[in-house]
Amino acid sequence: MRVWPGSPAPLGATWDGEGTNFAVFSEHASAVDLCLFSQAVDSHEEARFRLRERTDQIWHAYLPDVRPGQLYGFRAHGRYVPEAGHRFNPAKLLLDPYAKAVSGTIRWSDALSGYSMRPPVEVRDLVPDPSDSASGLPKSVVVESAFSWGDDKNPRTPWNRTVIYEAHVKGMTMLHPDVPEEIRGTYLGLATDPIIDHLLSLGVTAIELLPVHHFVTERRLAELGLVNYWGYASIGYFAPDVRYATGGLGQQVAEFKSMV
Repeated sequence: MRVWPGSPAPLGATWDGEGTNFAVFSEHASAVDLCLFSQAVDSHEEARFRLRERTDQIWHAYLPDVRPGQLYGFRAHGRYVPEAGHRFNPAKLLLDPYAKAVSGTIRWSDALSGYSMRPPVEVRDLVPDPSDSASGLPKSVVVESAFSWGDDKNPRTPWNRTVIYEAHVKGMTMLHPDVPEEIRGTYLGLATDPIIDHLLSLGVTAIELLPVHHFVTERRLAELGLVNYWGYASIGYFAPDVRYATGGLGQQVAEFKSMV
């Protein structure tokens, strides 16, 4: 697979119609690897590339053979000196902080910890853990950003006429009898006529959604067989959560835009 220098901007993975530019910030890393995967829950890498270009504190590369739907993550090399604030551990796969989509959810295990869980608690953070975390970590996704908004435009409702309705994507649609069953609990379900008609009947002019960026269920909850329903545990602030979409290879982005 070909690797070109690429650009430090924009941050994240950017598909330009011919290839994908990858750019990630790290001030103190000594090296950064780009890892490509074929499955969200997988430790096997299709390929790994060292990002050899660095502009200021941004590591970057352009891969002309990478298309939307490609799963990826980063590994950062550097010092492991917790007392100095440095915990680099290339055994741990990292999500792209600027990922526009994330596929899959966390599968909790001690391998996700950057430090070893074996030593006593008071010194545990001082020993890096060597186990690979890729199998338990969701993967970032290269997405197609182009979208036709048609004639849509900002309604520019004056503040003195604004009525905001706060809602949860799943909570508002999951049990609604008039929302098609196959899209209940999703972004598309929220955009159906029964939901819109209800909001309009109340005089609502804007809807405020509870967290819809990609979040995780904390380990304690997962071990109890519970889930984080509300979403206040974000790991991807630029990525719509995959659980409210029909697919995780970029569908969540297109469906979120369709909802809007």
